[in-house]
Amino acid sequence: MQENQGTIFQDIPELEWVETKEDGKKRPIKSYVLRGSYLRTYQVQAIRRYYGTYGIPYSKTKLEWNQVFGNDNPVVIEIGFGMGTATERIAKERSQYNYLGLEVFLSGFAKLLHAVGSGHLDNVRLMRFDAVEVLSTMVEDGSIAGFHIFFPDPWPKKRQQKRRLIQAPFARLLASKLKSGGYIYCVTDWEEYAFQMLDVFSHTEGLHNPHTGFCPPVPWRDTTKFEQKGRAKQHTICEVWFEKQ
Repeated sequence: MQENQGTIFQDIPELEWVETKEDGKKRPIKSYVLRGSYLRTYQVQAIRRYYGTYGIPYSKTKLEWNQVFGNDNPVVIEIGFGMGTATERIAKERSQYNYLGLEVFLSGFAKLLHAVGSGHLDNVRLMRFDAVEVLSTMVEDGSIAGFHIFFPDPWPKKRQQKRRLIQAPFARLLASKLKSGGYIYCVTDWEEYAFQMLDVFSHTEGLHNPHTGFCPPVPWRDTTKFEQKGRAKQHTICEVWFEKQ
């Protein structure tokens, strides 16, 4: 059985908007395009049951991580977690870290929320909001141990590439939020985009590449459906790892 997402927005209005709207200001280019969707009954139930515990609403105040998670473990932020398969596995296997997952698409948000709530993954919190705004407004500089960005939309057409997430201003924003020794870990099956990532991060002050070019596969990252689709098309899976000096 499916329900329109508007049902949830009536119950939890803060989930309806994924970006702030300011009159008179031009909307910046986004790396995503939202469309209406339907949710399965279990997803609707998960939002109603677990959002109050594992969800974080957007606000213009800085997050205090020890208050959010109840401990001082290092925090990793995943940007665009999709359906959350990799997030769930990593949070279980690397439980010494806390994880904040950011995703604007409600179906994936609800699916991972169900997994987190039913699995009692207390080291995970989720937000449905624009990553640039969350990082700029809610995250202190020098407070993050790592960023995960797995299979961001490659926007392959030339006219679309201005929508790509990994651009110089965003790279500088990520670097500013990292602790010394923190990392940025990106994976894509679009080779041309992977080389763009290498170039952008290589020219971002404070970051360095501990590998020669792409990094070898990281064993704790789960295979996602996006990776499976890429391999089925004979795409090369490229992994990019940079660290803050």
